Amino acid sequence: MSDSTRMVLHAFAALADLGEEIAETSDFEEMVRSALHVVLGAMGIRRGAVAEFDRERGALHFVAARGYDDARALDLSPKSQPTANGNGGHAAQDFARVERELREKLSGVEVVTPLVVRGELVGVILLGGKASGEQFTQEEKELARALGRHVAVGMHNHRLLREVERRAEENRNLYESLKGSYKDTVRAFAAAIDCKDKYTQGHSERVGKYSEIIAREMGWKDDEVEAIAIGGYLHDVGKLVVDRDIINAPYRIDAKQSSELNRHPAAGYEILRPITHPFADIPLMARYHHERPDGRGYPEGLTEEQIPPGARIVSLADSFDAMTTDRPYRRRRTFEEVVADFRRNAGRQFSTNVVLALCRALLKEARGETRPRHMIRMLGKDYVEEQTLPALVQLIADLESGSAATV
Repeated sequence: MSDSTRMVLHAFAALADLGEEIAETSDFEEMVRSALHVVLGAMGIRRGAVAEFDRERGALHFVAARGYDDARALDLSPKSQPTANGNGGHAAQDFARVERELREKLSGVEVVTPLVVRGELVGVILLGGKASGEQFTQEEKELARALGRHVAVGMHNHRLLREVERRAEENRNLYESLKGSYKDTVRAFAAAIDCKDKYTQGHSERVGKYSEIIAREMGWKDDEVEAIAIGGYLHDVGKLVVDRDIINAPYRIDAKQSSELNRHPAAGYEILRPITHPFADIPLMARYHHERPDGRGYPEGLTEEQIPPGARIVSLADSFDAMTTDRPYRRRRTFEEVVADFRRNAGRQFSTNVVLALCRALLKEARGETRPRHMIRMLGKDYVEEQTLPALVQLIADLESGSAATV
């Protein structure tokens, strides 16, 4: 077999190895190092380096080097950016400037091969002398260019992948920013709703936080937890259409006024329905947060399975905040009274699994098992006292066993 035949066969084997390295390696620098190793091994060369062309800076920087210990520290800025002609080859004058600068900065460079894809310079390969000490033949220079084309494609593909990842990261950041703006807007809107009721300042904010804590205790996913918090913030938006005198009445309202107030869930749904929300169930949480599992709620008298899960959580969070805050016509209930109410109404006014989740979350905070203690902070540090915890523990056990209603 002639030397030229052996070189062709070796070239084909090297190209196959190089294609495999490029295809299987997702790490950019690892891919370039592997490609350089294949090129040097195929041609029996001791030293070499690969530089990537940075289009934004118009500069070359070295990605991988072998035998050129000082190459990685170089950052070369050619006097003019190489350009490509219609056939994909580089203008000789431009590339000559690049090659001249590279040879000035690095000693022992025998071959400088441009890496070009679709007329675009993506980098260069620098090759030192052969281990045999022989000069490069024209066939070997052609082989270097052939291998270089494969390296160029790999670098180009990785560059495109990096660009896609960068754009994806930008989009993720934009999405998070928009979500943050949306949530800030919702919270500001909730504060505006509460301003209409001088007796319940911060109610919507607390309902949103209680709803979030309950959903997380129930094992909901992060995006679902975020949705339930938004639903809690906006659950009373329908009160914007209710007469302020009814909302702020310092006494228990009569049947006619109560009927007027009871319009707010349906009104809230109509306000929220035309808005494009990140979470589809938010209008339903406003509409159904006064429904009850026993069918005695409003506006539609739905029963347990007919009530959307989010509305069941907001319903309990809403009632829990009402029970644990002062109103003009009554003082807030003691914690023992709240536990007793939960025992009476689990499965009736409130979904049992939702009550259980709230009780578990509250017990963990009271025992210091979870931080930060959001519920304790909203309730006040002295509200849940140590001597009241056994009643909460017993309620949890009874709810888990299904015996709460008979105890």
